[in-house]
Amino acid sequence: MKKAFLITVSFFLFFSCQQKENPIFFKKYDETIALEKQQNHQNGRMKFKLFQSKYLDMNEVFEPFINDLANFSEQEYESLKPYILENDIPSIQKNVKDGYLSYEKLTLFYLYRIRKFESDSTTSLNAIIALNPNVINEAKQRDKDRKWGALSEMELYGMPILLKDNINTKGMPTTAGALALVENKDTEDAFIVKKLKENGALILGKVNLSEWAYYFCSGCPLGYSAVGGQSLNPYGRGIFETGGSSASSGTSVAVNYAVAAIGTETAGSITSPSSQNSIVGLKPTIGLFSRTGIVPVSSTLDTPGPMTKNVIDNFIVTNALLGKDQKDPKSFELISANFGDIQEGFKGKKIGVFSTLLQDSIYKLNVDNIRKHGAEIIEITPPQVDLPGFLTLLNIDMKYHLPLYLKEFSDKNVVVKSVNDVVEFNKKDSLLRAPYGQQLFEEILKDTTTIEQLQEIKSTLMKNAHTFFGAFETHDLDAILSINNYHAAYSAVAEYPNLTVPMGYKKTGEPLNLTFIGLPKTEGKLYILGYAFEQLTKYRKLPLNYQ
Repeated sequence: MKKAFLITVSFFLFFSCQQKENPIFFKKYDETIALEKQQNHQNGRMKFKLFQSKYLDMNEVFEPFINDLANFSEQEYESLKPYILENDIPSIQKNVKDGYLSYEKLTLFYLYRIRKFESDSTTSLNAIIALNPNVINEAKQRDKDRKWGALSEMELYGMPILLKDNINTKGMPTTAGALALVENKDTEDAFIVKKLKENGALILGKVNLSEWAYYFCSGCPLGYSAVGGQSLNPYGRGIFETGGSSASSGTSVAVNYAVAAIGTETAGSITSPSSQNSIVGLKPTIGLFSRTGIVPVSSTLDTPGPMTKNVIDNFIVTNALLGKDQKDPKSFELISANFGDIQEGFKGKKIGVFSTLLQDSIYKLNVDNIRKHGAEIIEITPPQVDLPGFLTLLNIDMKYHLPLYLKEFSDKNVVVKSVNDVVEFNKKDSLLRAPYGQQLFEEILKDTTTIEQLQEIKSTLMKNAHTFFGAFETHDLDAILSINNYHAAYSAVAEYPNLTVPMGYKKTGEPLNLTFIGLPKTEGKLYILGYAFEQLTKYRKLPLNYQ
């Protein structure tokens, strides 16, 4: 009896210790009232059916960091803010060099900040899907290996980066937000992830997105996925859209959950969330960055790109991502540039502006400001041309190229092998797996367009887009200015790069961006203009509740 009592007491003490070692920071909350309120939103896409993920347990996501974060106090977090929050990469690197920071402390700061806001039901953005369980050890190793050189402050070395969860990353799942891909755990790094690591970056984790890069359901909320739940905009949770599909790549950078994030775009999926979250986003010339190891929508139009708080950081991340990939037929080599190359300013530049957009007071104000600082402004009125077959292009590309990804780059334990497999998988529990439907996937299955017909569609789309942007040639323009992702589809099929930079806020507080559109392989020119504009205006500000 005595022996049994001792065993019982020992078990109780052991269990109690285990409970103390694993505190519960993330708790599910009753979202009934919030969802009822959401149904009054004027935007139909904002009438959410749920906020919280029914799949993720964030306590499990943070389990590898329990001990490290237990020794990282709120006081230390507050003391590090001046050296990290809203700082650009050169400033953070200088703070490390001067001894105010280490890469380990930088990483702990971001982990603590993520947990602080994401575990609070009043501030959670449902931004994180996975975290790199080895990132603290990797940060410690970066501290040991650091060697300072003349240009070290312009490097990505030791900088924690978040990746959109459609980018293959060794040691973390890649789900594209879909429950059909939750077993996609054992993959090699995508080519661009290898480039980030080669440049010393720390992969902090994976972020939420519009499921299947928003080519899945029709009219559904931006930033929703069955894996991650509903992404929310920090400038107005449940009020403003996050943009998509790189939704949480945008929101996480906006609130300083990492130094930078990588998004992907087919048509607007970087420029949209960057604009909605008052950050800088580059949608590059297709082929500047490799697409190998990324869950596809369209091999014709897809591209990854950096999303950052400022132009300098965007430029630094771009240089780290460069490299020709033999497995990507569109990949090309571009020599990295020095930052001094992008500090020319507006003088002597010819910039086109859409005459119809001048009715927007914020756009007009900024155009006038650019004119005052040396640029020649030319008003343009593009011809009325459509983009016939645009959705057909996406349908057929995804029909053929998703299976290729699943065959060559996914975990062998992933059971779906085609779009049809995904549709059938979701039908088995549609409330959990596809609460907003899967209309676009179903349309893919119905589309009978042949490869020959697709080539004709591609040719027409590119011809029409080049006609739309004919002012480039007519007026010898350096760039054309747009708003947010207003002309993303035309830029996509023309294969023109876009750099979007914060240009202010509406009266409601919703962010607005100025988007610089350029000709292929003119990212350097866009950085010159974007940097000049940013330094002239410095509009970006941290969301109020995330100081």
